[in-house]
Amino acid sequence: MDIKNAQQDVDNWIKNHGVRYFNELTNMAQLTEEVGEVARIIARRYGEQSEKESDKTKDLGEELADVMFVVLCLANQTGINLQEAFDKKLDLKTRRDHDRHHNNEKLK
Repeated sequence: MDIKNAQQDVDNWIKNHGVRYFNELTNMAQLTEEVGEVARIIARRYGEQSEKESDKTKDLGEELADVMFVVLCLANQTGINLQEAFDKKLDLKTRRDHDRHHNNEKLK
């Protein structure tokens, strides 16, 4: 599935199962909350913090999908074609950073 189709799927879901999009500020708060849940899993599972028993069943993929869902909502409600924006960003990063990381001694 490409990003354009994902945006349409989210829009269809909102129309069929939600009442409406939350406003942009509410969605920004939701995004912050979801990113925090991803950070908690990463910090405890892959970082130096110990993982609580209650955190061991948390699904990182599910939390990342929550982040994506809210990002797609924000793109839809602000009129952003995220596929176009992502393709443009990837092209820019490819041109700008083509040799940058290969020449970074810290990454060797």
